[in-house]
Amino acid sequence: MSFRPPPVSAAWQHRGARSGFEVAYFQAAEGGWVIDGTTTALEDGQTWVVSYRIEVDAGWLTRRAWVASRTGAGSRVTELESDGAGHWLVDGAAARVLDGCLDVDLESSAMTNTLPVHRLALAVGAATSVPAAYVRALDLTVDRLDQTYRRIAGQGAHQRYDYAAPAFDFAAHLTYDESGLVTGYPGIARRVG
Repeated sequence: MSFRPPPVSAAWQHRGARSGFEVAYFQAAEGGWVIDGTTTALEDGQTWVVSYRIEVDAGWLTRRAWVASRTGAGSRVTELESDGAGHWLVDGAAARVLDGCLDVDLESSAMTNTLPVHRLALAVGAATSVPAAYVRALDLTVDRLDQTYRRIAGQGAHQRYDYAAPAFDFAAHLTYDESGLVTGYPGIARRVG
C-alpha cells in the first residue's frame, strides 16, 4: 500500500517524555519533498525550540537536514548531508559512525518517524533494522541510533508498526495515516492537525 502525498501542514502535541507542540510544512520539490518544521517544548525542567528543514528525494531518502536549536544556554545550528547511499557529512565533515544510515531522526520531532516508513513500504509481518542519524534536541549532537520497524496489522486505512530503539530501552506501537504521517506515538506525541 502506497501513501497519499502529505498534506500542506501537520501538527503534533508532544506529551509524556516532554510537553510541547510541533508543526511541519510539506512542499513538493523537484525530485522529492522539503519539510520545514518547529517544535517547542519543556522537558526535564528545560525549555527548548528546535527548527528544521529536511530534504528527501523521491524515494524518501534523507539528502539534507538543517537543524537549529535555542535553549537557555544559547543557540546552535548543525547541517547534515547524505549521498543517499548511507554516507554522511555533519557540518561538512565525514561522519563514519553514520555509515549505513538512510534517514535523519530528530529527538525533537515526531514527524521524522515518517521518513523510514515511506521509504520502506514493508508488507504486514515484515521487519527491518533502520539505523538513523539521530540529532539531540538540547545540543544538536549527532549519533547513530539503531532502531527497528515491524509492520503489524493496520486499522482500516491506517498502517501500524512495532517500533524499537534499544539504546533507550524504548518500544511502542506507532500508527500512521493515509499520508504516512505518524498519528499515535505513545509516550511521545499524538497528531492533532
